[in-house]
Amino acid sequence: MRLERLRIQGLRCLDDVSIPLGEGVTVFAGANGAGKTSVLEAAFLLSHGRSFRSGAKDALIQRGKPALAVFAELRHADGRLRRVGLGRQGPRWEARIDGETVTLSELVEECAVVCFEPGSHALIAGGAEERRRYLDWGVFHVEHAFMLAWRRYQRALKQRNSLLRATIASTDALFLPWEAELAAAAELIDRQRMLYLDALRPHLLEHVQALLPELGEVELRYRRGWPDGTSLAELLASQRGRDLARGHTTQGSHRADWVIAFEHAPLREHLSRGQEKLTALACVLAQAALYAERRGEWPVVCLDDLASELDKEHQSALVGQLRAVGAQVLITGTEVPDALQAGPTHVFHVEQGLLAPLL
Repeated sequence: MRLERLRIQGLRCLDDVSIPLGEGVTVFAGANGAGKTSVLEAAFLLSHGRSFRSGAKDALIQRGKPALAVFAELRHADGRLRRVGLGRQGPRWEARIDGETVTLSELVEECAVVCFEPGSHALIAGGAEERRRYLDWGVFHVEHAFMLAWRRYQRALKQRNSLLRATIASTDALFLPWEAELAAAAELIDRQRMLYLDALRPHLLEHVQALLPELGEVELRYRRGWPDGTSLAELLASQRGRDLARGHTTQGSHRADWVIAFEHAPLREHLSRGQEKLTALACVLAQAALYAERRGEWPVVCLDDLASELDKEHQSALVGQLRAVGAQVLITGTEVPDALQAGPTHVFHVEQGLLAPLL
């Protein structure tokens, strides 16, 4: 798939810009703070309903503006053209496809964008929440029943946590239905996550071995959020007293995690920052490759500040690989990276929120 046009209104320093996008590689070049990253952020919003920048939720809307909006003309590999949009006014998001109001999940299903950016190392070095987001976005796009199970789980989790924080004593009769629902949905989520990781594993091993051969054999480990061989429903009932003291549910799918372990770096603390970045890049590429395998088209690939994140050798290898598979690639940098000088590249100069095509 590719974005043929991207229009952004009221997002950070981008007041109202309309960007025609071609196939292949497009570079947005300009000084720091010019608005380059916000272009990639807009594309990512359409695919995830959130920014890839940490703590960015309240800073998305341009100062002095009441709302923001992102629109795109999206061309699929089979030739279908869809017009997609996402707007926010206050805390409320509104998604549209071809002029019709849709749920955020319907928009995310239509538009797929993956991103490698300066904060991507958090996928390896950060908390479990980021890894669950990565995992669940991938599962959502290949397992059709996942969203229903995830919604069931979130609803039951919310209800159980409300009971745990209630000022009046709650009885077993109130807890048991929600704990049964929580456990049933968790089993489905767990099964789909494991199926996804099994499918992702060969793609991940291929990219990790290409980027970090010096670290030896690779192992992918998954923890589902409660002990193996244990009934979650029984566990929730037996640990209800502890959960009451803490005011929240401490076991379940919302506590899941996965990690990558290397033969010569068994703990993530053994990795350098550069190795963390390359491992995260391998994860992004593996997820994009699996998406392409299952859906018949590559997602849009965003690479923020490429030259500062990767050395020239890795830049050239990455761009060459993405050109070879026909992915649409959006790249930012203070200048056009050397790795892109040889091949066909579209270039926009970005300055103070304004974009001008150069090539």
